[in-house]
Amino acid sequence: MLFAPKEEIYSRITRLKSLMEDASLDGAFFHYKIDYYYLSGTMQDSLLFVPVDDEPVLFVKREVSRAKRESPINRIVSIRSIKEIIHHIKPIKKVGLQLDVVPYNDVMRFREIVGNVEFFNCSPLTRELRKVKSPFEIALIERAAAIQKMVYEYVPQVLEEGMTEIELGGILEAYAKALGHEGLLRVRSLNYEAYTWHIVSGRTGSIVSQSDSPMGGLGLSPAFPVGASMKKIKRNEPILIDFGICYHGYQADQTRMFAIGSMPKLFVDGYEACREIHYKVLDKVLEGLTSRELFEYSKKLADRLGFGDYYLGYRPHKVRFLAHGIGIELSELPFIAATHDYPINNHAVFAIEPKMVFPRKGACGIENTVYVDNGRYRILTDTDERITIL
Repeated sequence: MLFAPKEEIYSRITRLKSLMEDASLDGAFFHYKIDYYYLSGTMQDSLLFVPVDDEPVLFVKREVSRAKRESPINRIVSIRSIKEIIHHIKPIKKVGLQLDVVPYNDVMRFREIVGNVEFFNCSPLTRELRKVKSPFEIALIERAAAIQKMVYEYVPQVLEEGMTEIELGGILEAYAKALGHEGLLRVRSLNYEAYTWHIVSGRTGSIVSQSDSPMGGLGLSPAFPVGASMKKIKRNEPILIDFGICYHGYQADQTRMFAIGSMPKLFVDGYEACREIHYKVLDKVLEGLTSRELFEYSKKLADRLGFGDYYLGYRPHKVRFLAHGIGIELSELPFIAATHDYPINNHAVFAIEPKMVFPRKGACGIENTVYVDNGRYRILTDTDERITIL
């Protein structure tokens, strides 16, 4: 089993403390497991406290022996109740909490324990930290992408006319898990979950659902209204497979197109337009355009190519982002989006996904996970980008 190196974890904590000092914090508590995993290396049931002027303390409810094996944090304390933490921390006045994800009741209970302190939302600090990926993180994303490539290359061996979307999804997931895929794609959200069977074929590719994406898919029920469905896959229709992989907590995202027999010309042309947008936007990333400028540039490209009405969905269901950062969560910084306005800096990893949705007909598109470093970009998801026709 692979563990995060001590120098990796303490480098993250050092950078966090610098941001905490800028925010005039005495310390920060991390209840949310994604963030304390990033800062400690373990996802055992814990609470991490990072004081600005002292060693971090990992309070573990269950299971402390595993936490000590997995985390290089020097101070790991076993507790039965969160009330016990007060005996291990100095007095604090202004403290960070992840107020975007920690439930209100937990915040109020925590106030009873630590006293009358000023709470500060420290989630933007960790999100800012995670914009920059280390070589250790890149290696894990590359491994996820390598698994992903094998999964996509497996599709022609199992894809058959008449099988359902969810049947194909299940076969691919079982294969991916045998290669090390962890199954769940973590998302920083109250009401959104992400799994790997986002497979849509023909008209299901034009179905909009609750997810913030150009197409949602039909899903399996009103309780799970997104992704692959019981629809049978037919000949001569577009099959879009958006299959994310998670390896040791780190994700890679990718979309490729398939068809049995042939693919209608509308979707072939739409796919080629998506590829052109994909690469021209990446070139502009290197020129230093901001995320908002990149997004607007992509829309102009889609218009010029004759697909503006279908780019990133059809009205009134168009989405307002082209790319999302990716790492231990599916939607990290940076974004290429209408509401974000910053350049894409070195050591950023993001998934760029131009897609076309044609009402009542289907969808097409491409997605790659990309790493930007020293004025160049590198496609981490290097699966063949040609449409696969069986």
